[in-house]
Amino acid sequence: MMKNRLKILFLSSEVAPFAKTGGLGDVSGALPKALYEAGHDVRVMMPKYGCISERKYVLRDVIRLRKIPLIMGGKEYAALAKSAFIPDTKVQVYFLENKPFFDKKDLYIDPRTGKDFANNAERFALFCRAALETTKLLHWEPDVIHCNDWQTALIPWLLKNDYSNDGFFAKTRTVLSLHNVAFQGVFEPAVLAKIGLPQELGQKDGDMEFYGRVNFLKLGALSADYLTTVSPSYAQEIQQNETLGAGLDPIFRARKRELVGILNGVDYSIWNPEIDSLIPAKYNAASLKEKVVNKQALAEQSGLNFDPTVPIIGMISRLTEQKGFDILLEGAEKIFALNLQLIILGTGESRYETGLKALQRKFPQKLALHFKFDDELAHLIEAGSDCFLMPSRFEPCGLNQLYSLKYGTLPIVHATGGLADTIIDVTKDPAKGNGFVFQEYSASALYEAIERAVGEFVAGKEWQKIVKRAMRLDFSWKSLAEKYVKLYHKLDSLKRKN
Repeated sequence: MMKNRLKILFLSSEVAPFAKTGGLGDVSGALPKALYEAGHDVRVMMPKYGCISERKYVLRDVIRLRKIPLIMGGKEYAALAKSAFIPDTKVQVYFLENKPFFDKKDLYIDPRTGKDFANNAERFALFCRAALETTKLLHWEPDVIHCNDWQTALIPWLLKNDYSNDGFFAKTRTVLSLHNVAFQGVFEPAVLAKIGLPQELGQKDGDMEFYGRVNFLKLGALSADYLTTVSPSYAQEIQQNETLGAGLDPIFRARKRELVGILNGVDYSIWNPEIDSLIPAKYNAASLKEKVVNKQALAEQSGLNFDPTVPIIGMISRLTEQKGFDILLEGAEKIFALNLQLIILGTGESRYETGLKALQRKFPQKLALHFKFDDELAHLIEAGSDCFLMPSRFEPCGLNQLYSLKYGTLPIVHATGGLADTIIDVTKDPAKGNGFVFQEYSASALYEAIERAVGEFVAGKEWQKIVKRAMRLDFSWKSLAEKYVKLYHKLDSLKRKN
């Protein structure tokens, strides 16, 4: 057994490829794998949603986990757990099942209303309690419980209160990763009785009180032994900025010594044009002519006239203000006066769909829209585009700019969060530049960055050199997992002091 081998329980409401809505799912599928490959004993737990195929992923019953008795808010509940492995790994995943709460195809949103499920507080409170009880039934004492976002944020508080006298967790410490603090799990105070938490938590100056409501993420941020965010810049932004801190900035400032930013990584077994089975032509930095094959396929699939001399700018995003669609629409007339084509894949707010459709009618050979989720098309957009657009108002880390670098698709980004940490402006630093960055969040600044990118592409002189430089960059999980391990060992020393 390796020296300093840790037992790490990784809790997440979504894990790729089983169920995901965004970057959290990708991270939760990749980081445990990297930690396991570094020699640690890692186990993952997530809810068993109705959309998870038991046959496809070979979920198996675990005899001792066929009935997990739980009490929450004075009521008796029962959960059960099934087990599988993250594909192509030996990382074990436990799927915690309670059909009334989780046997749904959607993770968080009720498709009938378009809003969050009304009982999300109870759903994820039950998941937290079930995770701790499952761990006990496995007789596996974790050194670290790594929680992610508000859905698992009750765990640190539960360990320090409901389980404070339970010797099983005496050595266990907690990390809470904040993937996007805009999502906090805010509910009416009445849920406290339903989830079995003391009413005083929601009273004035209580650890969950948040403008007259109760906030799961706030409780986790106050209770966890350490906090992480998904980029160094975002760790600073949520402390310094009330808007980016989403009202929790005073807590993040108070906990700055226990708050660290670690970039997300890329699973290059999935996002790598050299081995990508979802694109028409595989390529690497030495065979960039094959990238044009993907560009032609992308243009044709999107109903655009293919012209190798015209840059295609790709965008894969939720259609929300956070992702920069307000300034994109504001500056669209000027942007489409440039010689370019823009292809957008994503779903979101109807006002942005409406605005984009109106633009498409006006510029049918310059704008292609795909209002859906399509993983294969996402890979083709990364491979076939010349540039990738991420004008986000804020972006905790961002993954698509990292995928784009590997695919030789130069990012155009707003200087915020992980975008600022990973993309170096070509104009400002010609020797190290890997994309195009705009500082001010405005339509005019966005236009100027796109104009520079189009100009650089058309000039052609340095383009391939920049593309090859971008493709050589390494954002693999291996080195980033080492940073998490160092953090876990800090917790270990904290444990010994206690």
